[in-house]
Amino acid sequence: MKKEKTGHGRASGKIILMGEHSVVYGEPAIAFPFQETYISTKVEPDTNMLVDCHYFCGELSEVPPQLKSVKEVIKQTLNVLHKEKETFKITITSTIPAERGMGSSAAAAVSIVRALFDYFDMPCTQSELLPLVNRAEKIAHGNPSGIDAAATSGNDSLFFIKGQPIESFPMNVSNAYLIVADTGIKGQTRAAVSDVAHLFEQNKQRVSQHITELGHLTKLAKQAILTDDVYLLGKIMNQAQVQLKALTVSNDQLDQLVVTARENGALGAKLTGGGRGGCMIALADSKEQAVKIATAIEAAGAKATWIQSLGVKN
Repeated sequence: MKKEKTGHGRASGKIILMGEHSVVYGEPAIAFPFQETYISTKVEPDTNMLVDCHYFCGELSEVPPQLKSVKEVIKQTLNVLHKEKETFKITITSTIPAERGMGSSAAAAVSIVRALFDYFDMPCTQSELLPLVNRAEKIAHGNPSGIDAAATSGNDSLFFIKGQPIESFPMNVSNAYLIVADTGIKGQTRAAVSDVAHLFEQNKQRVSQHITELGHLTKLAKQAILTDDVYLLGKIMNQAQVQLKALTVSNDQLDQLVVTARENGALGAKLTGGGRGGCMIALADSKEQAVKIATAIEAAGAKATWIQSLGVKN
């Protein structure tokens, strides 16, 4: 009896460590894969073309508008594989909260492409994967930077400047743990970016200073990571939060979680992503301290927390 084939694909979440908003104006940003959250996709034979995920279960042709990028990445991947006539069921499982700046749409696309290549016993290289994911991201986000696709599919930290090649470098800060906390509020990235642009038009000199300082802090953060200086990295994160607040992209919930993290021993804490909701991040110098901080910020209203080591993976 022929064994029924299945295909499997997986992708991690992503976190922007530094450079939110200033990256829009040509300053650098740092992002990295966040392995504590992930999306996995399973492909198995079926007589119909089916999709099963949190938002929808049914025929691919009938997916709702918010899954248009999923539909597109499936079709484009099948084109590349020359398997347009095949039918199967795609099951997508996610632990990445949507619309929190953690790369859920890119991770979904990465895991789908990997699962389809696996299903047809084809090796999936980054050079084949990334164009397919970025095409889906264009539908999801209009004009993606490419950093979500690279971060959710890779293992290294990424140093990124708009319009330039993405540079990877090792994230190895020994005795460092990152706590990520979900405010439970959908991020307001588009509104926040638009408001910063409006502020920039109103007062170019003042806003430029904040943006330039965020870029400078991002470069310092990269050096702190490369020199394994967790305490300096924490200070830089705190300074970045001051600049982000000045750009009006924080909010009361984020501010409260940041203060709570610092009061409970965080070396640094700031929002991550577009702001006005979404997630915040905090840095600790031990696992015990990270657990203490996570417990405190959950008590202060965070809907979920995750902890990831920033040290070398043994």
